Amino acid sequence: MRAHELSLAAAAEAIRTRRLSPVELTEAVLDRLDRTEPLVGAYATVTAERALGIAHEAEREIAAGRLRGPLHGVPMGVKDLIDVAGVPTEAGSRVRTGHRAESDSAVAARLAAAGAVLVGKTHTHEFAYGLTTPQTRNAWNRGRVAGGSSGGSAVAVAAGSATFALGTDTGGSIRVPAALNGVVGLKPTYGLVPRTGVTSLSWSLDHVGPVTRTVEDAGLVLAALTGPDAGDPASLPALPDPGTNPQHPTGRSNPPDLTGLRVGVARDYYFDRVDGQVEAAVRRALAHLEALGARLVEVDTPMARYVQAAQWGLMVPEATAYHERTLRAAPDLYGADVRVLLEAGALMGAGDYLRAQRARTLMRQAWEQLLEEVDLVAAPTVPTTATPVDEEAVTWPDGTTEAVSDAYVRLCAPANLTGMPALTLPVGHAADGLPVGMQLIGRPLGEPLLLRTGHAYEATRPAHELARAA
Repeated sequence: MRAHELSLAAAAEAIRTRRLSPVELTEAVLDRLDRTEPLVGAYATVTAERALGIAHEAEREIAAGRLRGPLHGVPMGVKDLIDVAGVPTEAGSRVRTGHRAESDSAVAARLAAAGAVLVGKTHTHEFAYGLTTPQTRNAWNRGRVAGGSSGGSAVAVAAGSATFALGTDTGGSIRVPAALNGVVGLKPTYGLVPRTGVTSLSWSLDHVGPVTRTVEDAGLVLAALTGPDAGDPASLPALPDPGTNPQHPTGRSNPPDLTGLRVGVARDYYFDRVDGQVEAAVRRALAHLEALGARLVEVDTPMARYVQAAQWGLMVPEATAYHERTLRAAPDLYGADVRVLLEAGALMGAGDYLRAQRARTLMRQAWEQLLEEVDLVAAPTVPTTATPVDEEAVTWPDGTTEAVSDAYVRLCAPANLTGMPALTLPVGHAADGLPVGMQLIGRPLGEPLLLRTGHAYEATRPAHELARAA
């Protein structure tokens, strides 16, 4: 296996045992980036010289016996909403042209302290307000969307131009592109990863999390990101290390045994208006979890009829409030799709927003009750594979149509509204070769169980290769 194809865990082990140096790995990833970037457009900014400098420093430290941990010397991409001192944060928008961050975001500082090597800033849908990332193409088929808004991060990992990446998730923006590009995406519990220094879309729905090649890798990155930060009043204490503790449920010493695990499978909502091939792949994955000892339990999705109204009722006015001054001063600098949404937010009344907050509170309570009956819920991540880049709507077998963005956010939104952790992992491909993802949704701070379950699944399935289009 070539260096740029290595998982984070494999790369870390090769670096630890001196079979691979950070410089060799970084050079391999940068070479891969040079070859794939004209095809898929994952990066807004490439910091090659900076990356090689950090890699050389990591090599010297490791040679001197100062290995910082599994991320030390490993190349990464960071979504272009996340501040890194001295590097542009343009958020995919002309509004931010030429803007450079003066200081690191909390997560960038933590990754730097872990010794990770920044390769560049990955493309986002403008201000994360969309589910397609139009600057970027799907890593498996360049005629298909990358998904969004963290499309650049998912494509970089899928194509091999980053060993791991960071994204943000407000209504599925980590999980959607991860599923559409055949990689792993984790939206942590709300507040578990601080958002200080991250451009906001909707403060009460925003999350920061990793995009990786494996579930094991997601645990390693999460371990470096968690913990309170004074700049984010919603931030929570760190979890016990979910990626490197051998006694932890995701540790490689544990056999892939899920005996006693209660997996909720929805009778409704999560399998309504879902492409047949997506459903079939997810059902096969569920059967595999059952073969590993899990017990499948049919459940009803709490307050499903209110999901869309609550998601948009919170996200739209919060986004408009964030952009209020700039929207008045320079509306023409926004893309038409984003400007329309921001202007619509100004028309929403306080009563609508308060009703959405009340619905969210009731929804969270109902999900907490559900997750007393089962340990986690498993479902499709998105209802269809990556759509053609020029397709604006999905037509379902019953003749109804749905906007692509609405389709992609529909199955991800409940975890944002409730703040519960959700992990997506690849579980197969449709007949045309496009990836299918399954998401696992757990209790607040239930990341260890999600990682354990996802790791058990991937450890007993064939390893997947890098995306073909790249």
